[in-house]
Amino acid sequence: MALITVHQEGLYCEQGGFHIDPWRPVDCALITHAHSDHARSGSHHYLATHRSEGILRRRLGNDINLQGVEYGQKIKLGNTWVSFHPAGHVLGSAQIRVEYRDEVWVVSGDYKRNDDPTCDAFEVVPCDTFITEATFGLPIYKWQTGKQTCQQIYDWWQGDRDRPSLLFCYAFGKAQRILGELTQLTEQPVYVHGAVHVLTEIYRQAGIAMVETIPASELPRSHSFNGALILAPPSAYRSTWMRRFPQPQTGFASGWMAVRGARRRRGYERGFVLSDHADWQGLVDTVLQTQAKTVYVTHGQTEVLSRYLSEVHHINALPLNTLFEGEGDI
Repeated sequence: MALITVHQEGLYCEQGGFHIDPWRPVDCALITHAHSDHARSGSHHYLATHRSEGILRRRLGNDINLQGVEYGQKIKLGNTWVSFHPAGHVLGSAQIRVEYRDEVWVVSGDYKRNDDPTCDAFEVVPCDTFITEATFGLPIYKWQTGKQTCQQIYDWWQGDRDRPSLLFCYAFGKAQRILGELTQLTEQPVYVHGAVHVLTEIYRQAGIAMVETIPASELPRSHSFNGALILAPPSAYRSTWMRRFPQPQTGFASGWMAVRGARRRRGYERGFVLSDHADWQGLVDTVLQTQAKTVYVTHGQTEVLSRYLSEVHHINALPLNTLFEGEGDI
């Protein structure tokens, strides 16, 4: 019998009596991170890292029954031992290690291998069975460092001081990573959309260093944003909120910008390749480093990655159907 199986509520461990990132309310939910496809409301009891507590309470409600744990701390649940380990995805993100007798499974959640000053770096956790994401599970996806991409963003911003530079990026994780990388390049403040501001303040409370931010909505509509950088979620693009920034240059930061034509289809002037997920080589390297004998591949290019792992590396790799999503407007 598999230690972790897919039930109608989500990934379930019968020996431990808990679910991991369930998509329906359950009694005991272990949460890898606070993105909306992994952290859903309604469960009776939640376990997650202390580092993710602020975002989880903001998104699921301040009164949720949440137990915070430290990275590496072992907890006895049913007949299993469970621990959370850094995933390098966003603030507080974790892989979940489940040990039962002499068997170890690891559920990765979402993860990345590139350096990020705003979250704990990914930790390789050896296991027998590894459940990996595959959001960018194609060889065309190859990332530069965040430092290199944010230098491009800075140069783009500084290259046009006669109009606002409006950069769209996901409000949780991506925006804060950009703000953190910019500390090495500038002391200029950055203006932010309200959705970015709320989550950025939670990062600051967690001790994350970022450049100064100013909510754009706090300034009068007559304020000139010429020469300023403004961060906003994709949902704000072409909205009435944009009217306060006349004739801006627009950009979008996402891993999807690695695909030719993606920027043009979305209508942005400039695309920056920046992702909070692992690229192709990061996915492959991670699987090999865990030394897992069995690998389940979920959300993304599941067929491609599982076939490659099976045929090239002779690993028992299989697609796994879940309701998790990839890099989206979350």
